[in-house]
Amino acid sequence: MASLNVGSLGEYIREQRRTAQYSLRQLAEAAGVSNPYLSQIERGLRKPSAEILQQIAKALRISAETLYVQAGILEERRGEGLELRAAILADPLINEQQKHALLAVYDTFLRENTAPRGPARKGAAPKQDQAADGEQDAPRAEQPTAQAGRDRET
Repeated sequence: MASLNVGSLGEYIREQRRTAQYSLRQLAEAAGVSNPYLSQIERGLRKPSAEILQQIAKALRISAETLYVQAGILEERRGEGLELRAAILADPLINEQQKHALLAVYDTFLRENTAPRGPARKGAAPKQDQAADGEQDAPRAEQPTAQAGRDRET
């Protein structure tokens, strides 16, 4: 997971705020954060949570993923799971440590699924479908049971 780049994140938010023609106070109100807190984020003094970044993104009408990438929370990718990552990071029901653990597991699954597959193990032939061999339709010979032998004796 990339480290949080607080300074450039603040500069980016300030640039987006100015582009949207918001004052610091207007953006803080629209994002639901305090004016001093937003000022500290813009100056690179505070590290905002994923939830705060999502609120700021919504107020600026930009994607939260853009801010996550800018913050270094997400690596820039070609759309690989960005929506899922953003949803995990924005979930208020789990803490930051749990969010990062979920993302680490997800990244592990992605690596496993994109890793080149080696040759099949010797002797490990894939199982074939019984119906394809016609075995399922063939009647099986009944095996005599011990009970059947006793029935004949009486």
